Amino acid sequence: MKITLNNRPEDLEGHNELTIKELLKVKNFTFKFLAVRINGKPVRTADYGNVVIREGDQVVVMHLISGG
Repeated sequence: MKITLNNRPEDLEGHNELTIKELLKVKNFTFKFLAVRINGKPVRTADYGNVVIREGDQVVVMHLISGG
């Protein structure tokens, strides 16, 4: 499956589709606070196990950092 992840082409061989939760595991995103957008639309954290990423999708995974 070919997608764009954080503005870079990715070829996820052996996968036809993945949930966001599965993608985060495959790509080893371990930061506690993440925000995800698929094709420009934000996805709620509670939906990471249900929302499916498909061929050609544009996915953005951002680390949320706060400070002051």
